Amino acid sequence: MAVIHETTLSPGKLELLAAWLPAQPWYTKNAGGPELSRAGGFRLDDPDGEVGMEFMVVTDASGGRPVSYHVPLSYRGAPLDGAADGLVGTAEHGVLGRRWVYDGAHDPVLAGELIALLQGRAEPQHQTKSDTREPSVTSHYTGDAVLTLAALTKVTSTPDGTDVHVETDPRGPLTIKLARALAPGGAAPAGALGRVEAAWRPPGGDQARGTFAVLAPAAG
Repeated sequence: MAVIHETTLSPGKLELLAAWLPAQPWYTKNAGGPELSRAGGFRLDDPDGEVGMEFMVVTDASGGRPVSYHVPLSYRGAPLDGAADGLVGTAEHGVLGRRWVYDGAHDPVLAGELIALLQGRAEPQHQTKSDTREPSVTSHYTGDAVLTLAALTKVTSTPDGTDVHVETDPRGPLTIKLARALAPGGAAPAGALGRVEAAWRPPGGDQARGTFAVLAPAAG
C-alpha cells in the first residue's frame, strides 16, 4: 500500500487547483479567484507503486453558494506522454522531489484502477493515513465480466462533467463518467454498468454522500 509522507508540497494542492480550476468547463466562475478548502476524498494504490492517485474534494466558497468539486489527481515522477492537456502543474515534494500533477481523467493508471474499484476489485484508501481503508467509499457493479483497461482513448469535459473514453478487455469501448460539481444522493443513469459513491464534508457543513463516477456503455 502507498505510504503517505508527512512532508511539504510546494506549491500546495489547493494553490495548484486555484490556478487550474477556472479554465475547466464544469467550474462555475465567480468574481475573484477560487476560495478553496479541503472537503474529503480518498486514494487508490498503484499496484506498481509508481503513480500516486487521489480523488480529492474541494469546496469553493467564492460564490454566493459553496460548491464542492470532485478532482481526481495523479502524481508522477516524470511527465506523462500525451497528457499535456491534463497537466495541473508541477510541485516539489519534500521526500520524492519534483512531481507532475495531472487531472486524473487523463491518466491511464488512474483509469485502470478506477475500473477495478467500480467492480470492487480495488480497495479505497484513506486520504491522509497509510495502510488504512476508507470506509465511506462503496462500489456497485452490475456487469457479468471482469473488466481491465486496454487503453484510454479520449477525454471530453463539458459543463456537466468529464467523460473518460476507454477500451476495455473483454467488453470493448466504455465511458467512465466523472462527476465534478458534486450533489448529494442521485442514482446512476439507466444502462450504467457500475458506480462509485463516497462521502464529503464541506467546511462548517453536514456530511454529504453522492456519486463520484459511473461506468456506462459508450455513446453511439
